[in-house]
Amino acid sequence: MLKKILPYLAPHRWRLAWALAQVFLITGFELLKPWPLQVVIDNVLGGKPIALTALQGTPPKLLLIFACIGLVVVHLGSGALTLLHNYTAIRVGQNMVNDLRGALYAHLQRLSLAFHDRQRVGDLLYRITADSFAVQTMIMNGLLPILSAVVLLAGMLIILFPLDATLTLLALTVVPVLFALISGFNRKIIEVAGDVRTTESRVYSLVHWAMSSIKVVQAFAREDDEHRRFMGASRESLRATLRLYSWQTFYSGAVNGVIAGGTALVVYAGAQAVISGALTVGQLIVFISYLAQLYAPINQITQSWGLIAGARVGTRRVFEVLDAEPDLIDGSLSFPPQGARGDVRLSGVGFCYRLGTPVLRGIDLRMPAGAKVAIVGPTGAGKSTLASLLPRFYDASEGSVEIDGVDVREYSLKSLRSQIALVLQPPLIFPLSARDNIAYGRPGADDAAIERAARLAHIHERIALLPDGYDTIIGEAGVSLSEGEKQRITIARALLRDASILILDEPTSALDVATEALVMAGIERLMTGRTTFIIAHRLSTVERCDQIVVLQGGAVVEQGSLSELLRHNGVFAGYYRSRFYSENEPIAEPAIAS
Repeated sequence: MLKKILPYLAPHRWRLAWALAQVFLITGFELLKPWPLQVVIDNVLGGKPIALTALQGTPPKLLLIFACIGLVVVHLGSGALTLLHNYTAIRVGQNMVNDLRGALYAHLQRLSLAFHDRQRVGDLLYRITADSFAVQTMIMNGLLPILSAVVLLAGMLIILFPLDATLTLLALTVVPVLFALISGFNRKIIEVAGDVRTTESRVYSLVHWAMSSIKVVQAFAREDDEHRRFMGASRESLRATLRLYSWQTFYSGAVNGVIAGGTALVVYAGAQAVISGALTVGQLIVFISYLAQLYAPINQITQSWGLIAGARVGTRRVFEVLDAEPDLIDGSLSFPPQGARGDVRLSGVGFCYRLGTPVLRGIDLRMPAGAKVAIVGPTGAGKSTLASLLPRFYDASEGSVEIDGVDVREYSLKSLRSQIALVLQPPLIFPLSARDNIAYGRPGADDAAIERAARLAHIHERIALLPDGYDTIIGEAGVSLSEGEKQRITIARALLRDASILILDEPTSALDVATEALVMAGIERLMTGRTTFIIAHRLSTVERCDQIVVLQGGAVVEQGSLSELLRHNGVFAGYYRSRFYSENEPIAEPAIAS
């Protein structure tokens, strides 16, 4: 895990080096803390001559003042350096969290839809927002405190052994017991910490689902049921968190108990040494003061190790995503500057979302550049899946998809998708201004081009009525617009994209007949000279196409122009006669055509 974290630490190595230097400075001040107290006890109160040559002969009252000033200076210096060190360490940790979040977010955007289909959105949100903080915990609350504790511990031992080697060895007898506790508790803490993060991500997922489906929840009056489900998940998460806190508290209590036993042992032996004359009272007090500081870094090491154990779980969950290999291997070819011609061919294409469950089977299609193709069929026939293979949202399980005679897998994803404009279902609106929503597929487009696209999509008049016109921020998921208005925004976005290939997934399904006629007039201008795939559920849309492809059960059952298919008197003719393909009704599975 440390090897995976180090690359994110490298850009901040100089700030980390400064934090390490602060560790040594803090250690120096910590080592000085008990000495003013020994001067007061042995040299001021006990009358023993002071060892420092510069202070020999100093009156006791003045020596007392110097000792008190020294005590204040040492503690203030230690406190100031600690404050500076915490700020530096937190900044390093936060920068690492920011870098890791950025890498995780960018990687998630590169992973295919197949990956995202397998994941819960709430779980991914939790990994980005919460699990990424585990890196800061490992550095700020784990590795740096352990390093600081090791340096301080080494300094303590260097001072304590000359004072009294026997007492020092007695103090160290607790170390093997402490590390045995680390070994015993570590595995359990990791296990419970994993449960905490898993149950927390379930809460995130449940809230995300409920909020994104609030219309359905309210429509079916399931608010109480969803509340019960949320409370159940929340209680499970809190129970796991309580188990983690309990184990960490038990672990901390066990460590403190062992340290208390070691302190009692040293106090007893030290008191015997003072009685026998081997130690002065001042030396014993200094030793006991150092003993507290000796156990502090040992305690810090054990506590930090427990924090690292919990943080490792979150870090592992982040790197599970970062280590996920993209399902889609990026190609290297790019389209010429003038763009794609738009000649599309599908040869023996098959596709499965799950192994053994084919969605598309043996699709053979040829669409010359500039052709307008309608893909029709009942719900679940594979229409949207077929269209998703062109921009490589998924790769065909078998066969090939070609544009201009080249397999789409040979093109870079960025170049390929720059040649395709889409209007998808449901219409996707971002919490941005109306201008930015339309220009999403063509950043930097000028206002005139944006307005022209909006006029073609017949949404300009509606935008003009918004409080700030094109600068009005449209709410989350476009809540300030009707479904038809949202769809016209997405159509304007595709119009502005001005790509060589268009994919229109039921582009007018949310429009009334009058508005549909106006919008389709604008779309027809865009379709001129461009290869267009229209997933259609309305006869008015099909009539505008050069070719109709009928899908059933993932296979092409008919293909031809409207007149050809009606003369053929097959499946499509059955749709047509039975009015399953009407102005307002979607296609359903037809009865056997006569």
